Amino acid sequence: MDFRTPLEITPSALDITYQSPILGLGSCFAENIGHRLQRYKFPALLNPFGIIYNPVSIQQSIHRMLTGQPYTAEELISNQGIFYSFDHHGQFSDTNPTAALSLINQSLEAGSSFLKRAKYLIITLGTANVFVQRSTGKVVANCHKFPAQEFEKKRLSPQQIQTGLAKSLNQILALHPAIEVILTVSPIRHIRDGLIESQRSKASLLLAVEELVKALPFVSYFPAYELMMDDLRDYRFYEKDLIHPNQMAIDYIWEGFQRAYFSENTLQILAQVKKVVQASQHRPFHPALPAHQTFLKKQLVQIEQLKNSHPYLDFQEEMALFEQQRSSSF
Repeated sequence: MDFRTPLEITPSALDITYQSPILGLGSCFAENIGHRLQRYKFPALLNPFGIIYNPVSIQQSIHRMLTGQPYTAEELISNQGIFYSFDHHGQFSDTNPTAALSLINQSLEAGSSFLKRAKYLIITLGTANVFVQRSTGKVVANCHKFPAQEFEKKRLSPQQIQTGLAKSLNQILALHPAIEVILTVSPIRHIRDGLIESQRSKASLLLAVEELVKALPFVSYFPAYELMMDDLRDYRFYEKDLIHPNQMAIDYIWEGFQRAYFSENTLQILAQVKKVVQASQHRPFHPALPAHQTFLKKQLVQIEQLKNSHPYLDFQEEMALFEQQRSSSF
């Protein structure tokens, strides 16, 4: 008897390798996959503007990275002594406007530089709903707890989403002809809007993505939304808030991502890297014991072998940790 409707993941023609720079943009679900890529040593940069949920704000961040135009103090806004940017997540805020501006522009410079050499751009769309600042008519990435009456809430149509993203993606392609774009829709529901409104928002995103994939040969789709909502389809795969996927669900979607985009060679390297990373997470009670010292030496030898065969891998963090445990035993 079958108690699930499994979604078969077809291997993609795309081949993400350990030498493929990957830029991730979008909702917090983008960070779940992106952090896996970073943890296992893929060259990935995530959300230079912080977590962004709506397509228009993603387009605005792409435009800013393409132009590289720095932000100015006039573009900051303040609320209760904290300085923000309406283009950024709250992680870029500060009580000191100079510090906030410095953080924003440093991240912009990093994103702009990375985009120039990125092989893959992974965009995760979270919602078709946008908040438009009434005084300026601009869509904001985050309202930063400003009074609700300062914004008008709208839902973008599939056509609006498709047209806006197509323009931004074609601008990237013009500058970087080898770029490949992977679109996903976040399975995280926006229940503040209500379940019905959340579903309609996701429907707009899914329809827009379908048309983008049809129209643009360099754009493809990874079904993270369907894996969560249709394949797993059970609350045991959610956190206690019943909204966010739990670790088991993220693992499952990550496995689907691997099947879609990793070759056998990449999977073999990943397996070796994963062993080293997991070993670095081990916290011994007695690091000076001979058995643990032998374990540390073994890990350092393994890292050296991996670096010799794959010099692009970066194990500085793990090496420092292992060396620290070795030195603490003397």
